[in-house]
Amino acid sequence: MVDTSPLEHIRYRIRRDARGVAAWFMRNWRARWFFRWLMIAIGVGALSFVALWIVLTRDLPGAETLLEYEPPLPTVVRGIDGQIVHSYAREHRVQLQYQDFPPKLIEAFLAAEDKTFFTHGGVDITGTLGAVIDYAAKYGSGERAVGGSTITQQVAKNILLGDEYSVTRKLKEMILARRIESALTKQQILSLYLNEIPLGRRSFGVQAAARAYFNKDVGQLDLNEMAFLAILPKAPERYGRKKYEDMAVARRNFVLKQMVTNGFITQQQASAAEAKPLGLQASRTSLNSVDAGYFLEEVRRQLIGKFGETAEDGKNSVYAGGLWVRTSLDPELQKAARDALRNGIFRYNSGRGWKEPFATIDLSKGDWQSQLASSPLGISYKDWRIGVVTERAGSRGTIGFSDGSTGPLSGMPNGLKAGDVIAVAPSGNGYAVRTVPEVSGGFVAAQPHTGRVLAMQGGFDSRLSNFNRATQALRQPGSTIKPFVYATGLDNGMTPATQVPDQTFCFYQGAALGEKCFRNFGGGGGGIHTMRWGLEQSRNLMTVHIAMDAGMPNVVGTIKRMGIGDYKPYPAFALGAGDTTVLKMVNAYTALANFGRQHNPTVIDFVQDRRGKVIWRADRRDCTGCNMPQWDGKPMPRIADGGKQVLDPRTAYQVIHMLEGVVQRGTAVRLRALDLPLFGKTGTTSGPTNAWFVGGSPDIIAGMYLGFDKPRNMGGWVQGGNTAAPMMIDFVKATRERWTDEPFIAPAGIRMVRIDRQSGKRVFDGWPTDDPKASIIWEAFKPNTEPPRATRQDEIAAKRNQILELIRKGRQAQSDAASNARKDENKNQGSFVEEQGGLY
Repeated sequence: MVDTSPLEHIRYRIRRDARGVAAWFMRNWRARWFFRWLMIAIGVGALSFVALWIVLTRDLPGAETLLEYEPPLPTVVRGIDGQIVHSYAREHRVQLQYQDFPPKLIEAFLAAEDKTFFTHGGVDITGTLGAVIDYAAKYGSGERAVGGSTITQQVAKNILLGDEYSVTRKLKEMILARRIESALTKQQILSLYLNEIPLGRRSFGVQAAARAYFNKDVGQLDLNEMAFLAILPKAPERYGRKKYEDMAVARRNFVLKQMVTNGFITQQQASAAEAKPLGLQASRTSLNSVDAGYFLEEVRRQLIGKFGETAEDGKNSVYAGGLWVRTSLDPELQKAARDALRNGIFRYNSGRGWKEPFATIDLSKGDWQSQLASSPLGISYKDWRIGVVTERAGSRGTIGFSDGSTGPLSGMPNGLKAGDVIAVAPSGNGYAVRTVPEVSGGFVAAQPHTGRVLAMQGGFDSRLSNFNRATQALRQPGSTIKPFVYATGLDNGMTPATQVPDQTFCFYQGAALGEKCFRNFGGGGGGIHTMRWGLEQSRNLMTVHIAMDAGMPNVVGTIKRMGIGDYKPYPAFALGAGDTTVLKMVNAYTALANFGRQHNPTVIDFVQDRRGKVIWRADRRDCTGCNMPQWDGKPMPRIADGGKQVLDPRTAYQVIHMLEGVVQRGTAVRLRALDLPLFGKTGTTSGPTNAWFVGGSPDIIAGMYLGFDKPRNMGGWVQGGNTAAPMMIDFVKATRERWTDEPFIAPAGIRMVRIDRQSGKRVFDGWPTDDPKASIIWEAFKPNTEPPRATRQDEIAAKRNQILELIRKGRQAQSDAASNARKDENKNQGSFVEEQGGLY
């Protein structure tokens, strides 16, 4: 006998047994027909199963992707103080960790959805068989069968598969559920489920739903509220509605009984919870958004430009990327800017009645409530509301609101009809019509040292009109452009004491346009005055003389360098004929207050991704050595000044110093009552069609205008000083503690010299006082440009001019008397001819 190893023996046995099985199979295949059919059926079944498996699994995502799954999250916006002010969300989502979910909330969902969650492997066989039976019973009826899905299957459906209703989707769901159970822990699966489950009111996840239904965080929910959230996965859009309240209460109480059965709570706890009402709150957003629609829309527009709008545009998109955005929005200044602009609008509109509705709804469709609810129209002003006139009878009618409520409407204007969408306010036992003025405007406040926009109001209310008049409306700035004309003159050899003629200036524009003659606003003029006086009193003729002496190419060059606009070198542009925006004008004035250095205006400080990494920053200055682990003994690192030098610092201060005079004794003298070191300039365009004011302090610059969207005459009485400047007063008064009492600081190279305010001559025998109209003032000069002291010859010349002026006035009086006498004589002769029946 030959010895064999154990391995050889095993191989021998396998070959022998295999030959035996093959022989047995062939005998039965040839001898028994039913055996042949049985084997064929088994083979076909096996092949079909393999084919089906391949079809079901070939496109299935890997369960491992859930480990790196990033749900679509809204973008959260913070203000300048770091407080959340808004979010950009089409779906409300808040991500929590497993330990953040209250245990009773988890148990409520387990009782309602999957009581064997912690024991099954992803698929509940009993539940699946029940779903199959229910599907067969309802087949062809159009009804949707009970799902029978475990929580793991719901995670697979909601995140990886979608909500297709089919048998193949159900099979894929089961396969994925098994894979998910092998890749994730039970706690990870529950966290995904509770964060992603759709629960109605555009809420995904329990935290968002807790805010939407109860205005609470999950940790503040009572047991009855937790049970209510647990019923929502079955019918999220039904149980949250008032008309299905009885169904919701019954389902909630069922969940509470299941919690008792499963040992999660006692019967006493369940009974106490069942006795409570649903207690649902009105639908609301999870954040208390600041009323800054125009500002926040500008932020949204810029974010979309940088990162895209939806998930398809990239991982950091606005509506899916979960960005954290720090803005420069100052809620206090924003509220003051909004109210100041509205006050100005109402002051101008005082006494004007209702004009036309915001929109019109077709009442014949019978769904006015849903039409109104789907409208973007809204208003945030006092107790005003937006509603639709549902019926009218004479001067009375009925107003309906988006929540379905109605009320009597009185005092209806003649032009108002059923279907009109209007603003109303409570009045007695009903409502009264309110008028949102047709006139509008824009308001911007910014930091001069950084360019950060602190407040922006682009109209009465962004929910009534999303056209942002602060950034999109192109308006003529009028006299607010003049400081930059004067700055050009200062850069070309003039000083604030330079004598400039306030006299007619005519300019030949060529054969096609002929001669153009300029005049002062309101007419008048004459004499020669200091440049300071011309700016304080906003004299058009003096401005044109300065522009032509300095050179119009230089003037429009300065205006372009300040970012206001790119204009042709025509004299009309020196008086504000070109178009620009409020934001551009404010940013130009920030350069004056910042020693000629200008920053790009920004509304976003920086952007972080969902993990907190900064992915965009407005301030890109480098600070070498700022992050070193320890001090190396060398001088501390310094951050370089940002922005761009667009104006000589000395020129900028000279203009600021003259513009302070505009507030003290010029066209913006109304602001003097604020008793603050303010500068500024009013502006009124031809018509007048626009009324402007731009100015501020060393720390805050504000600009605003009032006018119709389609420019038209606002009335001959309208001027920047009486229409726009009061808005600045309202703005400052509302934020008084934010305004510094510190004066503007002169830069190096400025010499402060005592001069006579009217003549511009230097004086040595007197001192300036606090009287705004004092004859002696401090004036700012660049080195070696100071005026000489007044001489005896100057006094003689002044006396001679005074005598000559008296002679001129005397001769003019004699001429006027003679002219009046001739008119009287002609009148008498005409009467005589008429009496005689003449032909004249």
